[in-house]
Amino acid sequence: MPNVAALLKQEITRLARKEGRGAIDPLKKASAQHRRAIAALRRQIAQLQRQLATLGRRLEKGASAAPPAAEGPKVRFVARGLRSQRARLGLSAAEFGKLVGVSAQSIYNWEQGAARPRAAQLAALVALRGIGKREAQARLRQSPPASNKGRKRRSGR
Repeated sequence: MPNVAALLKQEITRLARKEGRGAIDPLKKASAQHRRAIAALRRQIAQLQRQLATLGRRLEKGASAAPPAAEGPKVRFVARGLRSQRARLGLSAAEFGKLVGVSAQSIYNWEQGAARPRAAQLAALVALRGIGKREAQARLRQSPPASNKGRKRRSGR
């Protein structure tokens, strides 16, 4: 005959473990959710700190590079707008660059958003906003042909 005390002890142990699991499982799930939330918040903090550092560098760079000056009205530059203006005038990048006084590569870089025009170039772009196709063609005919000023040619060997 089995020992009643041993059976009773086993049954009490089994029930205690079952009750313990029932109380601990929700705590484990909540703990895992909290750990995930903490990790997400840490990633968000790291991203915000990187953005803050980037903005700080831009602010320092902008403050040191551009002295405060009284300028006229601010002019917005939008790459898509430049592209549509050039298309409206029916000009190639080289022809449009000739009107502005820059290279075709500069026009391409501005349209792609890889670079932004300087203040003087922006003023030239603003001056071209109101002209039509005929006026653009007339200005191109009047402008002198491009010269190879700064370029040195190597002698052929």
